[in-house]
Amino acid sequence: MPEKLANRLLPKHFSLIRAIADYGQLSLAANALSITQPAASRMLAEIERHVGASIFARTPKGMEPTAIGCALARRAENLLEEIREAAREVDAIRRGLTGTVRVGAVTGGAVAFVVPAIQALKTEAGTADIHVEVAPSGPLIADLLSGQLDFVLGRIPAGVDARQFNITGVLEEEVDLLVHQSHPLANAEDLTMADLVHFPWVMQAPGAPVRQALEAVFVAQGAPIPSNIVNTTSLLVMIAMLAASNAIAPMSREVSDLLCRQTKGSGLLQLDVRQSIAVAPYHLISLGGKRMSPIATRMRELVIREFDIRRRG
Repeated sequence: MPEKLANRLLPKHFSLIRAIADYGQLSLAANALSITQPAASRMLAEIERHVGASIFARTPKGMEPTAIGCALARRAENLLEEIREAAREVDAIRRGLTGTVRVGAVTGGAVAFVVPAIQALKTEAGTADIHVEVAPSGPLIADLLSGQLDFVLGRIPAGVDARQFNITGVLEEEVDLLVHQSHPLANAEDLTMADLVHFPWVMQAPGAPVRQALEAVFVAQGAPIPSNIVNTTSLLVMIAMLAASNAIAPMSREVSDLLCRQTKGSGLLQLDVRQSIAVAPYHLISLGGKRMSPIATRMRELVIREFDIRRRG
């Protein structure tokens, strides 16, 4: 009996069972499946013949699943998702969206554009092997030139010939100054750079774009550049230093929002600073003349789509 029933119940039957369970009305279920109500009624009768029992009880409020109906509706949800996943995988293989894609990005670009693009790509190609390298622009461009990365979100370092690249987009990057919520300046308002000089700092090494932008603001306001600095490219080290001391850390707005607004219990907050801090724009950069794989090309398209969404927003 179970084998016979398994051979008789088809995906279209499970789709109707799930739709009736969701909508509670045969007419609404039929409309959701783009079939007529008489066709849906005939299909339901066919299912109940195969099962040998009622699946839904007709009530004044609509159609309510019986115990058997509940069991079939629950299984239908899992089965239909497996079918959809199989269809996505077949489509991904047919379109060439399999294999490996390697992306490099500065921290702000990784959070703002690469992560959403990964989420979108995974809905199309769940088995894609995605690698993300987060680093300063210098190492990223070196890895791009050596063929270790398909494309990067970063800046072209001084002394590197820009003519060898395809360069897309102008992506602005703003910087916030983060502290732990126990910091003496945590609740202060309208701070100047002079107010911040005598605290310890944790930031990228001299020459890094964020560091240069920060130092330029100190100079513009006539304040001395802080001398008590821990140099690191590690976001984890920065967070640990903030948690363990009265240090201040400059971070891109995207990372700052992630840590202070989207992550519960981080204990970090953004200082209220009078002067805005803007970093030199970065771009989506790929190597000119190099043909990317379909999976890398699609990933790049999705990153560009995120650019457009951000620009329209």
